[in-house]
Amino acid sequence: MELPLDHFRLIGVSPSATSEEILRAFQLRLDKTPNEGFTYEVLSQRSELLRLTADLLTDPESRREYENLLSNGVSGLEFSSNRDVAGLILLWESGSPKEAFKIARKALQPPQTPALGSSREADLTLLAALTARDSAIQEQKLRSYSNAADFLQEGIQLLQRMGKLVEIRKDLEEDLVSLLPYRILDLLSRDLNDQESHKKGLSMLENLITKRGGLEGNNKSEYGDYLNQQEFEAFFQQIKSYLTVDEQIELFLELQKRGSLEAGFLAFLSLTALGFSRRQPEKLFEARRILKKLNLSGLDSMPLIGCLDLLLADVDQASARFLSSSDDNLRDWLNNYPGNKLEAICIFCKNWLENDVLVGYRDIESKEVDLNTWFEDREIQEFIERLEKKSNKTSFRPNFQNQQFNKESTTKVTQNFDNEVTNFDEGRLPLPGGIKQKFEKIDIQDNKFNEEIFKNKTLDFYRFLIEKIAELKFSFGEFLNDQEIIGRSPLLIYLYAFLLLFAFGIGIGFLRNNFKNSIQDEAILDKPLVSTDTNQKLSDKAINQEIKKNPSNNLKPIPVKSTETNSIKVKKLTKASPSLDDISSLINQWLLNKSNYLSRKGEINLSHIVRSGLIERTIEERQNDIKKGIYKEINSRILKIDLESQTSSRIVVLAELDYLERIIKNSGEFVNETSLTPLKVKYTLGFSNKSWKLVDFVSGL
Repeated sequence: MELPLDHFRLIGVSPSATSEEILRAFQLRLDKTPNEGFTYEVLSQRSELLRLTADLLTDPESRREYENLLSNGVSGLEFSSNRDVAGLILLWESGSPKEAFKIARKALQPPQTPALGSSREADLTLLAALTARDSAIQEQKLRSYSNAADFLQEGIQLLQRMGKLVEIRKDLEEDLVSLLPYRILDLLSRDLNDQESHKKGLSMLENLITKRGGLEGNNKSEYGDYLNQQEFEAFFQQIKSYLTVDEQIELFLELQKRGSLEAGFLAFLSLTALGFSRRQPEKLFEARRILKKLNLSGLDSMPLIGCLDLLLADVDQASARFLSSSDDNLRDWLNNYPGNKLEAICIFCKNWLENDVLVGYRDIESKEVDLNTWFEDREIQEFIERLEKKSNKTSFRPNFQNQQFNKESTTKVTQNFDNEVTNFDEGRLPLPGGIKQKFEKIDIQDNKFNEEIFKNKTLDFYRFLIEKIAELKFSFGEFLNDQEIIGRSPLLIYLYAFLLLFAFGIGIGFLRNNFKNSIQDEAILDKPLVSTDTNQKLSDKAINQEIKKNPSNNLKPIPVKSTETNSIKVKKLTKASPSLDDISSLINQWLLNKSNYLSRKGEINLSHIVRSGLIERTIEERQNDIKKGIYKEINSRILKIDLESQTSSRIVVLAELDYLERIIKNSGEFVNETSLTPLKVKYTLGFSNKSWKLVDFVSGL
């Protein structure tokens, strides 16, 4: 066997070494015989090879001949089969563990596999294990952590196949585990064109985080002994900057699905960074949706959501968010700011984007934020214009140059954008707000004749019928003219057809009016009704038990401005065309019952006037309050209500409320107060099962 080794390296001296230096090196090598467990036979062969090399290099004639061979390009030493393992040990000791490992691994494989149980098998296996570990250490010093891991994995697999050296194999496995963070760093820090390495690194990172129990490290895993939470956070901050913003979004959203709250917050930041840096405002809607659903302990989300509202040109809503913050220092700073509130909010938003949002991404250049440029961008303006068309309101685009603002410029865009984009969820706000669940959407399909339209959309059906009558009039007249049934003017033919079909239309209209009157004549239920949803019953039971444990405190209640605090009976609204007074009464029932429920004074008896999605969110809001040890006292009354749109199955109204909310601890300690007059809210009602129900509401318009 030929090995990549010369006599100078074998004994450990330079080619210019003197005979005395060679002899001294020879003696040192003999004194430092490996004691890892090699057989006596192979160690004796090692000593003999060292002696032969020392004799050759200390003999002037032999050394001169050998140096001539080296100068002529001869390299490597040939070892007989009974000394090749000893030669591999010397190659390993000369600083070439990688070469020694590769040759030893090959010698253990067919057709060179040594006899089972032989000393050669034992020596080669031990040498392979030791050289695999030293090769990994050598690669680590070069910061080639992925290559180091490859050597360890190959060594582990070899020992598993040989069924030997269990303790050494465990050492290699521990080394491999402790090497994982560095290996991930190595793969992800490579050029982005190396997609295979980058993808492999991302997969390893996700697997590491998952085994640890999310970014929070909630699980005990094999990595806990090598990477505690503090060390992991330092590692993750370093690794994060090697990921693109899209990679971070994908990673954090996946981790959030597996229960990591920290990942949800990082997904919110990444989506905000993507939306702002690449002028994609729809990403800001998605980021806001994620943040509203998070329940991170100690996180004050109000100013962060307010920043997103500001970027979407809704200053009124942004101001309401900031004033709803639980941070007393922030509210004091905002209220005492020498300029106007809009200027203060913009300064906060600018600093937040620069310091917390647009940092730590491989493909986003961190630079000074210019809000003026954001609002001057054509795509942003077009997006805001689409919002204007949806809300039928005028948007104000402020001039953010040098943060100089006009106090009178307060008319802003509403948030009534496409449900697929916005997906509003205002449940965590101290202000009222709504979200449409998928099962709550009202599907209005014009010109589709089926039983559901006939029952619940009589006006739509009537319009459909009129259009078909018009088409039939023309077609029938053309038919008579083509067939020459009546040899007269086509105008007269059209007149006859019109009279016939008009009579038919009158009959259909008569049937429609009878159907409408039958709905109005139905009795209105006067008894209180409780939602029959199973989950709601369980939630109500848990909440009632909590109320019994925490009786009402001695804090004086807020003076009632609008209605009595006692529960009122829930009445169905079955009129096909309800008046604004009827709608106002339904909304008042919703406001009063919700207020009583959140203040621990009653149950939520709303299933006959409110869709189940709103009821479930109210129950969830109360459950969250229970966890926090608080309850809410809310007083609101309708100051003004206007009809925005109405069909046979959908009504939208705009209301202005006198709104006051106080948050109180169960101990009676006052926490926070929010007062808004007026608070503008858009309510949506849907018609199903012969009655109107509240489907959704959006506040802060």
